[in-house]
Amino acid sequence: MRGSLDILGLRFDELCEAVGAGPHQLKRLRAEYRRLMGGKMASDEGAARDPSVPDGDGPAGQPGGSWDLRAEPLPVVRRVEDGVVSKFIQRTADGLEIESVVVPMQRRGQAWKTLCVSSQVGCARGCAFCETAQLGLLRNLSVPEIIGQVVAARRLGEPIRNVVFMGMGEPFDNFDAVVRAVRVLTDPNGLSLKWDRVTISTVGRTEGIRRLAALGWRRLNLAVSLNAPNDEIRSRLMPVNRLEPMARLREALLAYPLRKCQFFMIEYVLIPGVNDAREHAAELVEYLRPLKSVVNVIPYNPRRDSPWPAPAEESVVRFLGWLQSAGQVCKRRLTKGRDLLAACGQLGNRELARGK
Repeated sequence: MRGSLDILGLRFDELCEAVGAGPHQLKRLRAEYRRLMGGKMASDEGAARDPSVPDGDGPAGQPGGSWDLRAEPLPVVRRVEDGVVSKFIQRTADGLEIESVVVPMQRRGQAWKTLCVSSQVGCARGCAFCETAQLGLLRNLSVPEIIGQVVAARRLGEPIRNVVFMGMGEPFDNFDAVVRAVRVLTDPNGLSLKWDRVTISTVGRTEGIRRLAALGWRRLNLAVSLNAPNDEIRSRLMPVNRLEPMARLREALLAYPLRKCQFFMIEYVLIPGVNDAREHAAELVEYLRPLKSVVNVIPYNPRRDSPWPAPAEESVVRFLGWLQSAGQVCKRRLTKGRDLLAACGQLGNRELARGK
């Protein structure tokens, strides 16, 4: 192989094919691939280091091969923190910005970090409550740009365990790149994320849901941004509902092959005076009755120039109580990163849209 090869968008088997690696070279090549990608290392599992694998930053395969490999995520131009949540911004070659958020999580005495990645710069879906929608769609991200967010986070010292496609963009509007990125993320020879630690969130693109179902990825998690109990409210909040109403969305979800222990995550952004009344809770429960689902109630994080405020604490608790009393499994997403404009629905630099 001549020249330097950027491996960010490649699975290990694709890398082997690209460099023409022989069987005796696989061990060293795998070690270099993992090192460059920031994947599972010996220290992650408390195992001893393999003495046959060389240390250092030099090319792999010496002797036994001569590969000039690199994994070069886009440069991190800004990083902001509030002590809990960290948002970092990468600059693209065409002058755009990718925003990613590291969120610490804790449950049952265990703690880990989740990375919220973007699949697009901006978004074409136009949801009224979302800051990213105010940019419109500037462009799709490539596979290396998506994977580069994970690699950059790990190089910043963040021990990322879970990845959620809940950043800027609608993942199913960039379906092929997102699917390839998931394959790279879950490659056991590289970043080696477990399938059940990857979540794709959609506004309800039914074609994307059906295409994902056809892949047979039973352990992957699917989240749906619903945000309304009926078509009238949802069409006002989310233009996608005018083309793909809630009945059609539910049809696609009913056909999706969930495992026995798996549930759909139904994201419900609670907006004061819009979708937070008792009758809304009742309608939501009725709509979800045929589905295996957990409602994730997300207190609204106001975008810039928002027509709505954040909900009061008592209204959030009250809405959760109505769902629970009706038998709907639900939980609350704790508000993190609102002051950084890093919370759900707040990502995006509007100046980029003006520049374009």
